[in-house]
Amino acid sequence: MDAIQAAVEEYAEQIRPEMEREFRYFRLLRTDEEAATRAALAQLPSGKRHPHQRRIPLASLQESCDCLLANLPALRAASSFDELFDLVNALISPIPKIGELAVYDTALRIAARFGLEPEKVYVHAGTRDGARALGFDRRRSVIEMDELPKPMRRLSGRETEDLLCRYKSQLARA
Repeated sequence: MDAIQAAVEEYAEQIRPEMEREFRYFRLLRTDEEAATRAALAQLPSGKRHPHQRRIPLASLQESCDCLLANLPALRAASSFDELFDLVNALISPIPKIGELAVYDTALRIAARFGLEPEKVYVHAGTRDGARALGFDRRRSVIEMDELPKPMRRLSGRETEDLLCRYKSQLARA
């Protein structure tokens, strides 16, 4: 079995259930306002801050939260993850210390609330290293699913994004 196939199988068996719990949490929160607030503040179900956003000052996360709540009707109106991502990016990327990973993670958590899924892989931070290991140009911002090696196509866009980040070292060695 090659390294990509092994990574996909391990991801599906060991990591997918944990990730599904996190996204189910955002889907099942009582209100859209609560989901947007917890997404913007990077709060896990435990109430702790997600490690991806641990270095972002609370003031920046709070500003992001305020901005997203003020634009909640527009967020609700998004009909695809792409549309939601573009809106979240336009709203919060100008905030100091809010980088591309925070934008993606926030959009992904809000998208979970609204039942939207990325249909392609968004490339940023550690995901960029995994994509480069597969031969993709590091300047790419997205990768279409049909461009990926066949074993990865059985994962969703968000799962593939996560796999590229988590398994970047293994993919680079393969």
